Amino acid sequence: MKNFIIIITLLLSLNVSSQTNFPYKISLEPIIPEGFSGLQSYAWAKSGNKILLVGGRTDGLHRRQPFASFNKKYNNTDLIVLDVKTEKVWKKSVTGLPSLLAEQLQSTNMEFYQQQNDLIVVGGYGYSETKREHITHPAVLKIKVKEIIDGIINNKDITSFIAQLTDERMAVTGGHLNKLDNLFYLVGGQRFDGRYNPHGPDHGPGFSQQYTNQIRKFSITEKDRRLSIENYTAVTDSALLHRRDYNLLNQYDENGREMLTIYSGVFQYEKDLPYTTLIDITANNHSEVENFNQQFSHYHSATLPVYDKNKKTLYTIFFGGIAQKYIDQSGVVKTDNDVPFVKHISVVERNTNGIKEYLLPEQLSGYFGAAAEFIPADETLFSNNGIFQLEKTGTKPLLAGYIIGGIDSRAPNIFWSNEAEPSRASPVIWKVYLSKR
Repeated sequence: MKNFIIIITLLLSLNVSSQTNFPYKISLEPIIPEGFSGLQSYAWAKSGNKILLVGGRTDGLHRRQPFASFNKKYNNTDLIVLDVKTEKVWKKSVTGLPSLLAEQLQSTNMEFYQQQNDLIVVGGYGYSETKREHITHPAVLKIKVKEIIDGIINNKDITSFIAQLTDERMAVTGGHLNKLDNLFYLVGGQRFDGRYNPHGPDHGPGFSQQYTNQIRKFSITEKDRRLSIENYTAVTDSALLHRRDYNLLNQYDENGREMLTIYSGVFQYEKDLPYTTLIDITANNHSEVENFNQQFSHYHSATLPVYDKNKKTLYTIFFGGIAQKYIDQSGVVKTDNDVPFVKHISVVERNTNGIKEYLLPEQLSGYFGAAAEFIPADETLFSNNGIFQLEKTGTKPLLAGYIIGGIDSRAPNIFWSNEAEPSRASPVIWKVYLSKR
């Protein structure tokens, strides 16, 4: 087992908005638990100190060649339990479960949401042995978190702890699932069936790709282990909701009420570039945030929203990932339309005075963060909607949570690389510490 500590600091003269108002110092401590070989684009849930990881992939960024992209041999075929405190890992294969259930449980880019002891999982993309094709799974899962963690650790049958419902409305990948006012919100994403092919469906292997362009609202009920979708409605907006692989985060509106915000995402209709605007979603409406364009984070990545209730200011932290803009070694902002992996840590600060974005002096040691998740260490440090509370911190570093897995790239731009392994699923778990400046 490797266990080492790195406090990552890199001081730059940044030609972007001032960082003086950011109230934190961030430090990262990496660990590599024995038995965890890396995972990206997965779903997760937590019970006590134990973290459940579901689905995802064990390789890095998908390859451009259709025959190699999303190869089934890199499916995560295990349900994984991590205890980060003790650095213990447990696994249980899903291959012995009923075929439709096992196939969805090893898919990638599922939408998910933990509601107390239930992990709700929607859709996901991957190879289906049943269909003999890559598909977006038209199903929703409900997983009993504590029971399945205990079953994995003790190597018991777990079938009774998972319920599955087939429903074509749930065939979504690359979106997000969250809740407002007791309803699930399935936001954005796409249905993608067939082999990935960067040259489009008319050249080489064909595929079908349909962005949902929707917010799908519904509730889920269960009776005698049978799920049903209730109260279903959908809002369609082909301009603002045409997005996937973005970040969807809990926020507060100007009156302190809970809402959701879409940060960036891909792809624009006319060109393969990310969106840079933000979309606020409330229980009654959705709208574009005026006069703001996010520069430094454009794909799904590890994120942490932090709230200062005294200043009524929300700081949303983005750890690395993929972005159209970055800072070069001389501290100058550069634009790369190939949208590379980046090392910076960016913040979007928002309050009644407006919204702005800036980079922190701390920087990551490599190109990671994309397709990773930030997972809280102690839920009592967070509000009910998952926002870290500023008043919990002091001058000593406080463990806020963990960045687990994601893509670890060797270079900023690797999509057209001919290297055998230009990226990997990262086996590193980063402990994230915050302290007041």
